[in-house]
Amino acid sequence: MDNPRYQILLVEDEPGIAELLQFTLADAGFSSHNVATVQDARAAIAVQCPELVLLDWMLPDGSGLELLKEWRRSATTSTLPVILLTANGMDEDKICGLNAGADDYITKPFSPRELIARIHSLLRSSRPEVARLVDVCGLIVIDSGRHLVTVADAVVKLDQSEFRLLKFMVAHPERVFSRAQLLDKVWGDEAFLEERTVDVHIMRLRKSLGVAASYIKTVRSVGYMLDASRD
Repeated sequence: MDNPRYQILLVEDEPGIAELLQFTLADAGFSSHNVATVQDARAAIAVQCPELVLLDWMLPDGSGLELLKEWRRSATTSTLPVILLTANGMDEDKICGLNAGADDYITKPFSPRELIARIHSLLRSSRPEVARLVDVCGLIVIDSGRHLVTVADAVVKLDQSEFRLLKFMVAHPERVFSRAQLLDKVWGDEAFLEERTVDVHIMRLRKSLGVAASYIKTVRSVGYMLDASRD
């Protein structure tokens, strides 16, 4: 199995939360490594700088916030994307964390779906190459670099035609395309295909998308559109 493209460092000392985070990240296609102390986090960063860090505020041997400040003072980690995880939900705590250099702040308990969405958002803003490889529409995440699709954090298996159709529709949300246009844009020079082929692939794609199937709308007498803003 190939290693996932993006490496995330977890700095979390609670085994239950660490296990949940690793499962959530793996399900979304990320590789992760967990450490439980400030000292181990320093050592991990020294060996390999990850694409992003999920950092707990309270650690057994020190403060994650102080570790974050330390990273921001170093040239090698000054721009390292960091999401602070903490049970401190007061506004002043959030402000303190953001002022210390956190790129985002999530309180425990957290929604795994929201966490993954925020990770993708942060990676898109901090790494332009990620923006070109990852497309997000509602619950749907398409990682073109690894030909991976997830819906609500669960991996969805699509064949090549379904993947191309979904990627095209996600790239053009809320736009209506006729069957002929979809044939041209998605299948191109495969001119032997008939328009009813689109209907078959739309039906199969809806089945594969599960909870996101309703995103694909049928526009009567016209064609299809993808709209995640309403079910």
